[in-house]
Amino acid sequence: MSGNTMGAARRPVITAWSAVSPFGTGRAAFVEGLHQGGETAVRIDREQWQVPDERARLVPGFSPREALGRKGTRSMDRVTGLAVSAVGALLDDAERNREVATGERGAVVLGTTTGSAQSMMDFTRDSLTGEQPYFVDPAQMPNTVMNCAAGQCAIWHRIKGPNATIAGGRLAGLLALNYARRLLGAGRAEAVLCGSAEEYSNERAWLEWHTREAEEDPTVLGEGAGVLLLEPEGSVGAEHVLAEVLAVESGVFGEGDLPTVLGSCLRRAMDRAGVDPSQVWAAGPCGAPGSLGEQERTVLTEVFGAAALEPLRNTELFGDASAASATLGIAAVLAVAERTPGAAGQVAVITAVERDGGTGCALLRLR
Repeated sequence: MSGNTMGAARRPVITAWSAVSPFGTGRAAFVEGLHQGGETAVRIDREQWQVPDERARLVPGFSPREALGRKGTRSMDRVTGLAVSAVGALLDDAERNREVATGERGAVVLGTTTGSAQSMMDFTRDSLTGEQPYFVDPAQMPNTVMNCAAGQCAIWHRIKGPNATIAGGRLAGLLALNYARRLLGAGRAEAVLCGSAEEYSNERAWLEWHTREAEEDPTVLGEGAGVLLLEPEGSVGAEHVLAEVLAVESGVFGEGDLPTVLGSCLRRAMDRAGVDPSQVWAAGPCGAPGSLGEQERTVLTEVFGAAALEPLRNTELFGDASAASATLGIAAVLAVAERTPGAAGQVAVITAVERDGGTGCALLRLR
């Protein structure tokens, strides 16, 4: 997933962003929530959820129907609703966003873990418990496909260009960012809505519970969706550019090799961008649970110093947002920069680690 050198005119820049998170829906809620801090974890409502968790970091009051209305949401699952809402919030944030990102010139790249675990498991359960295997709700079938959320984003918002879904767990946001960068570099799209999404559900909570390293693991699961508008630098006025994507790198580690491989990814990204570790203003980990997360934070501290983790310390309030983590981390960089005098020109890095052995980073320069 290395970022190959491309002409300056096609170099990707971020011109807009939005998010649906435990802070609420939209960019303004995200900026304010991240700035204010405060606890985002809520106690589980046992009438709604049948999960082993006591608390979770949920999008307040979210349901697809409440967020998007009754039409077209009867069978929409939660992760699709989160993604469609995040894209809609970005497009509604400025008239220019809708002009450049919809129609034939726009594309969608969405990162995920598996799509919706709830939809897949519900559909499978119905085929096993129904009077006949084929007595299932056909309206639920599209939700079981991994690219359902990305497809619905395009349908709802009339985005007619390339449409891709990238599966990668906590790396999904970085993988999606790199794919979007390649679309722009190849001239396949003039604007890409690039992001990632993760839902909280009964099924996900139980799957995560069975993979925890220890029963006393304090990890609180989160959910959300983040979306970035990427455009080639040569087609955008400087006044619209929020950040430049300098490099995206990844690697695969075996048992005990995470620090070495993540450190190598960071060095490659900095070498590619011509950045020294002392120039990195902010570094944000993905919030992975257990020893993975501890090792990730240790590497960032060793490479950039403890002070670099301070600007993004409130990203812990997302909890373990899995596939949404990296894009929410990039959104956090942009949100913090809005309220940080002198942030222009600063460099930030976002990292991700996944239990299956994947790790990576993205390097950004704020404008």
